[in-house]
Amino acid sequence: MGNSNLTIINIKQLAGIISDNQLLKKGVEMNELSVLENAYLTVKDGLINDFGIMSDLNFSNTNNIFDAKHGIVLPCWNDSHTHLVFAKSREKEFIDKINGLSYQEIAQRGGGILNSAKHLENIDQHQLFEESFNKLSNLIKLGTGGIEIKSGYGLSLEGELKILRTIQKLKENCDIDIKSTFLGAHAIPLNYINNRTGYIDLIINEMLPSIHKENLADYIDVFCESNYFSVKELDKILEAGYKYNLKPKVHVNQFTSIGGIRKAIEYGAISVDHLEVMTDDDYKALAKSSTIATLLPSCSFFIDIPFASGKLLIEKNIPFALASDFNPGSSPNGNMNFVNSLGCIKMGLLPEATINASTINGAYAMEIADRTGSITKGKVANLILTNPIESYAYLPYSFGENCIFKTMLKGKWYN
Repeated sequence: MGNSNLTIINIKQLAGIISDNQLLKKGVEMNELSVLENAYLTVKDGLINDFGIMSDLNFSNTNNIFDAKHGIVLPCWNDSHTHLVFAKSREKEFIDKINGLSYQEIAQRGGGILNSAKHLENIDQHQLFEESFNKLSNLIKLGTGGIEIKSGYGLSLEGELKILRTIQKLKENCDIDIKSTFLGAHAIPLNYINNRTGYIDLIINEMLPSIHKENLADYIDVFCESNYFSVKELDKILEAGYKYNLKPKVHVNQFTSIGGIRKAIEYGAISVDHLEVMTDDDYKALAKSSTIATLLPSCSFFIDIPFASGKLLIEKNIPFALASDFNPGSSPNGNMNFVNSLGCIKMGLLPEATINASTINGAYAMEIADRTGSITKGKVANLILTNPIESYAYLPYSFGENCIFKTMLKGKWYN
C-alpha cells in the first residue's frame, strides 16, 4: 500500500527521536520526549533513512514526496500485552458487573476465562483467523505497529494450539511485528477443577512439547494470582518453559501480592504485567532486575480496580510499558490512544511518559526495541501520522477523538 521509499514533509512535530543505542527509558527520562518542529523524514527500503528540519531539506535530491500537512509523526504504538485472539465478546458479563458482581464473582459463576474457553471450543480455525485478522487490522489503523498476543482461552491441548496457530498465521499474513505468548496457565478448566496437578501436568507434558514442535510461542505466561495459580505452580511451569527457551512474561499482582514478581525475575522475565497491588519488596526486586513492568490502565478502568502507580515507578527508576490488555472480559479495548489518555487522566502521567511507555518501552517489553519503537535512523519505518493537531499532547487530551490519519508499517502506508 504505497512505496517504501518516500519523503514526508511539513511534519508539525516529529516526536520520539532517540539515539540508536538506547533501547528503553526509565526514571526522569520518561518525562522527556525529543521533538523536531517543522520537520521532514525520509524512508528508504522500509527503514528510517534521515530526518531533520524543513529548511535543511534539499528538494533536488527528493522524489516521491508525501505532504503531512502539519500533522504529527511519531513511532507506532507497541502493545506488549493482549489477548486479541478470542472467539466471542462477553457483554452479558458487562451487564452482570453493572448489576454489582465483581470480576472474581463472575469467574466463580463460570464466567470470565472459562466462558471464553467454552466459546473457543466451538469456533473453527478459519473463522477464528478471519475475526482476529479484522480486529488486528482495526488496531493497526489506530496506530499499533507491534503487538504481543497470548493464548489462554483454550485451556486444552487442542484449544491452546488453535489459538497459537492462529497467531502464527497472523504473523505470516500481516506486516505488523507480532510476538506470541503461551498462557495455558490462565485458569483451571472445569474438567480439571478437582485435579489442579493433572492440568499442570498437561501443560508441562503435552502442551509445551507440542508448542515447541511447531515453534508456536516466543514467551510463556502464568496468571499468578490468588484463586488462579500459586507461586509454587508458577515456579514449576516457568521451569518447564525454560527447558524450551521460553522467556517469561507473567501476569502478577492484579489483586494481591503473593511473591510472583520475585519468582518471575528469578527466571529472567522480560516483563511482569498488571502490578495494581504492590509491596515495598516487589518494588525492590524490580529495581534490582532487568525486567520491565507493564501497566494495563484500561483493565483497571473497565473492572474498576486501582490503577498501577506509574509515577512511583518513575520515582524508583523502574522502567515500565503501557499496554491495552485487549480481551473480551476485563479490557475490551485495543486502542492504545485511549490507553495513553488513561495514563494521563487516571494515573497522573505526563503525555511524554505515556508516549515513551507505549512506544520504545513497549518495544523493549517484546524485545524488538533494537529495530522499532523510536524515530531512529536505521530502524523500521513504523510510523503514526496524525491529523493536523496543535501538539502531541492533544492525543491523550482528546480521549474520545481518533486523531490518527495514517499508519505506516515497514515504510508503507497501511491505510
